[in-house]
Amino acid sequence: MEYPRSENHQHVSSVENVKPRRSFIVLLYVGLAFLGVGICPAVAASNLSSAQRVKEHLRNVIIVRDDWGIPHVRGTTDADAVFGAVYAQAEDDFNRIETNFINSQGRLAEAEGEEAIWRDLRMKIFIDPAVIQEQYGKSPRWLRKLMEAWADGLNYYLETHPGVKPRVITHFEPWMALTFSEGSIGGDIAAVDLQRLQAFYGRTGLRSDDVDVPVSGAVVDPWGDGSYDDDEPRGSNGIAIAPQNTTERNALLLINPHTSFFFREELQMTSSEGLNAYGASTWGQFFIYQGFNDHAGWMHTTSPADATDEYLETVIEKDGRYFYRYGSTERPLTTRIITVPYRTNVGYAERKFTVYYTHFGPVVRSVSGRWVAYRSMQEPVKALMQSFLRTKAKNLGDYRKTMGLHANSSNNTIYADADGNIAFFHANFIPRRNPRFDWKRPVDGSDPATEWGNLLSFEESPNVINPSSGWVYNANDWPWSSAGPDSPKKSNFPPYVDNGTESHRGRHAVMVLENRRDFSLEKLRDAAFDSYLPAFEKLVPALISAFDRTPDSDPLKLKLVEQVNLLRNWDLRWSVSSEATSLAIFYGKELKRVRAASGADAQHPEESTPGQHLRALQAASDHLAAEFGSWKTAWGQINRFQRLSAEIEPKFDDAAPSTPVGFPSGNWGSLASFGAHPYPNTHRWYGTVGNSFVAVVEFRKHRVRARAVTAGGVHGVVGTQHFNDQADRYANGNLREVYFYADQLRGHTEKTYMPGQ
Repeated sequence: MEYPRSENHQHVSSVENVKPRRSFIVLLYVGLAFLGVGICPAVAASNLSSAQRVKEHLRNVIIVRDDWGIPHVRGTTDADAVFGAVYAQAEDDFNRIETNFINSQGRLAEAEGEEAIWRDLRMKIFIDPAVIQEQYGKSPRWLRKLMEAWADGLNYYLETHPGVKPRVITHFEPWMALTFSEGSIGGDIAAVDLQRLQAFYGRTGLRSDDVDVPVSGAVVDPWGDGSYDDDEPRGSNGIAIAPQNTTERNALLLINPHTSFFFREELQMTSSEGLNAYGASTWGQFFIYQGFNDHAGWMHTTSPADATDEYLETVIEKDGRYFYRYGSTERPLTTRIITVPYRTNVGYAERKFTVYYTHFGPVVRSVSGRWVAYRSMQEPVKALMQSFLRTKAKNLGDYRKTMGLHANSSNNTIYADADGNIAFFHANFIPRRNPRFDWKRPVDGSDPATEWGNLLSFEESPNVINPSSGWVYNANDWPWSSAGPDSPKKSNFPPYVDNGTESHRGRHAVMVLENRRDFSLEKLRDAAFDSYLPAFEKLVPALISAFDRTPDSDPLKLKLVEQVNLLRNWDLRWSVSSEATSLAIFYGKELKRVRAASGADAQHPEESTPGQHLRALQAASDHLAAEFGSWKTAWGQINRFQRLSAEIEPKFDDAAPSTPVGFPSGNWGSLASFGAHPYPNTHRWYGTVGNSFVAVVEFRKHRVRARAVTAGGVHGVVGTQHFNDQADRYANGNLREVYFYADQLRGHTEKTYMPGQ
């Protein structure tokens, strides 16, 4: 389809480069936009063709790039803002947008070949395009307008950039937005184990008495995007501080998602319909997933809330058909033929699968002769509505109203606003269950008592609003310490509400928050990068005790005197110059490995024998010496940030420039997290996951103040100015000012243009 283009097709590098008349018009547009004045009358899109809609959007959208390359998108309507936002995202990294929606529709094998078949099958089992299109047709009209604008923005980008060649999706349809509707990096579908799925559907001639195929000990990628560290805890940090605990008497919010790097775009979306949100938007989505508006802010953390269940089914085969027991009846399993196309060296081929469903959900594996059905939230329309509407919430009441959709299954939320409210909101899709069952394990699907009841109400969930402690936090751990002494009490809730535990990061958060009344925006930033490593509180003393109890005549003890003395005098804090940090982390990883190999609990390495402690320290010393020339190596020489290419699967090179990073993996309790490891061709460790977007926000009565940093830079094009211009700030936690208002952008504007220029 040929789209109408904006009148001027030249590349505009700055306002000053535009001809005088055009310059005046552009500046007028920008001035009107940021004053909240409509650019031109909104036109109802319900009866317009795609080309007509694009023409209207082009009249109503302005994109301002600040001096960090961050897009500030302004439209007359919310749909205009959506059109401009996805267009700007596509300019910065179309590949990641397309990859997200290739994944969400189960089409990765069309790009990457046969190896991706099982990941595609997993997605297609849950996401049926025919069902999604039907749900799209029944969506509220306002939401369909946003989805239309989303598709129009991406298609217009492709139309105006013929040099960009999509791998799979050459045309976006509005319904596709529903296939990826809530913004988190994994979600419920990713919890289905690919190896077991392949073990079940990869065989021919399924029988109802098939037994589970053993799964290898390979690391499972829980995100489905190829980015993982062997022991890195996934998730994020969120902190909110009440006015009584701050020097300026304003609520504060820390936004600190831990994801694979470059997973989200930093941008601002504004419209004359009340939208004015800034923050991190997952590539290809049209809402700010973690961020703030001029009155309120929200930070999502991966939740251990129990939102999914597995059901053991008793399956019977009769005359070539399968039935499953339910109470005193036998119900037929429903089937779907799912076709998975995949790329080959000579074109495309396909595999067909007969997939089985009970009323609980799809069968995803088998255990000891019983098939296992998987049940999860299937509410893409509500999820997309909730994701967008909360970005327009102006106060606590507005935000709570969006939670009434009960479509946030995988995230807890830390909230703060300009009225001084702070809150911890537990994930709000929790079905009521019979407490006599252990819901952490597969339950008997033949027993009707295992049916889900209604969802728990807001009042029945472990939420916290305005605690007297003056703070709330979450670090992907349980809610029972989310507000110190004002936290929800575990005994007051059913056991299935939350499957989390306390983490080192969680304990660290409490340390930096409790009994403090002096927080400011800067001191919240300092807390977010506090260098203490609580995982070594027990581990280092245990090592020292083991060393001291070992006879002086022991040859191993004699070899480790200097190493133990270094750790004996260590303050348990990371820094780029710290040799003790390097030794401690190598020792801790080695001790976990030794314990796991011996069948001991790897989660409590401090309980190791004296011999295990000393042998692990020796192995760590030897490893450091072999890799870096000496066991006395500064942590910053090992732990590095490097961005050489825009590929989703990164490549690293010790000979190329890189930046030292002080904060290590969150596995050791560091709030700032940098999940790094060596690669086959490297000695140094390079990070791929952890701190990605970091922001601290102060909600003043009439003006928001914020500082932020994005890993590397916002552009996904190698060689561009903003590909890696934030690397040093990222590594040092040196957050830059956020340009939220027009007067802040003044003097910091790099480029102002309409889509298509």
